[in-house]
Amino acid sequence: MSRKSDKAEQATRLVLAGRRSEWTGAVVNPPVWRASTHLYEDSADLARGRANADGEFYYGRRGAPTQWALAEALTELEPGAAGTVLYPSGVAAIAGAFLSVLRAGDVLLITDNAYHPSRAMADGLLKRFGVETRYFDPLDPEGFPALFCNRTRAVLFETPGSQTMEICDIPALAAIARERGAASLIDNTWASALGFPALERGCDMSIMALTKHVGGHSDLMMGSVSATQDHYRKLRLTSQSLGQIVSPDDAALALRGLRTLGLRLEKESASALKIAQWLSARPEIAHVLCPMLPGAPGHDLWKRDFTGGCGLFSIIFKGRDEAARARFMDALRLFGIGYSWGGFESLVIPVDPAGLRSVTSWPPPGWDGNDRLGIRLSIGLEDPDDLIRDLEGGLQAMEQGR
Repeated sequence: MSRKSDKAEQATRLVLAGRRSEWTGAVVNPPVWRASTHLYEDSADLARGRANADGEFYYGRRGAPTQWALAEALTELEPGAAGTVLYPSGVAAIAGAFLSVLRAGDVLLITDNAYHPSRAMADGLLKRFGVETRYFDPLDPEGFPALFCNRTRAVLFETPGSQTMEICDIPALAAIARERGAASLIDNTWASALGFPALERGCDMSIMALTKHVGGHSDLMMGSVSATQDHYRKLRLTSQSLGQIVSPDDAALALRGLRTLGLRLEKESASALKIAQWLSARPEIAHVLCPMLPGAPGHDLWKRDFTGGCGLFSIIFKGRDEAARARFMDALRLFGIGYSWGGFESLVIPVDPAGLRSVTSWPPPGWDGNDRLGIRLSIGLEDPDDLIRDLEGGLQAMEQGR
């Protein structure tokens, strides 16, 4: 199937997914079901119990039609998924995935460019529970098999890498993990299933911070994990054991955001590419870390494995110090300074990867050692020409202080 037809099919699924008539009734969207107690018809109905599945009323902690519709929609958008579990944040989703496959004595492999909270969880919570974490270079597939032992139970991937945007060969690495009996987990927030069908590429669980693109309006916190048939049941039971549940009001917001996800990703990606191309020609910039950009690191793998991208990428300044970076950021007027990304508004934060590496180096081999500081840009829905003018003003302010 061509990329064009893939996109058309995705657009239709984004509109229809999760809209069962028994959940929506006579309206377009599932109503917001706020309920802790689910009532039974009589004592015999109570005695029969309810199946542990979406669509079966039991108790508020297992959700109701608003949450079920969102979970089902996400499942329909992830080819190969048997089901999706919702969590109150992206980090909670990462924790839920870890705890569903790991126990004391196991070994977890984590890509060295993983999201910092994932690393902190492994080095803190999981370590206290007796799980050993080993980091690996995601750009060294030849050395990857040697990292496995008879205690290795799971691998966490992230592509592009957090902040530094490396693209690794997920199909090849996930195949190695599967051959050795380890589950492949991936933080797939950057591209989502629309741009990278992670389970089709060999992963067992696809994790997303719905806070970002799916919410899309910077007004909710939520995460999800979509899993294959082999992993979904244990994932769901682990979540229920931990008492994880999301608000029906937030689920309704996420459902609303989901319907326009494709359009927003397309707009943000196009704007990001235009801005990345402009930045790549600027003398103040040493590196533009945007895998969608032809010639950028990882572009060939991105072109092979991805069908889309998003507005998030990083740049590295040429020999500038922290004071110069601060002048640049403080001069921006259209970019807010703040965490998260994937909303309708553009954001900027500093990038300092050196302290977040265990087995790889920063700057990478071959770079000028003075080119180490940068920023991460999240491109929103503003006009890209306006954003370029704003960035130009930031660069001018940075240079005026030299």
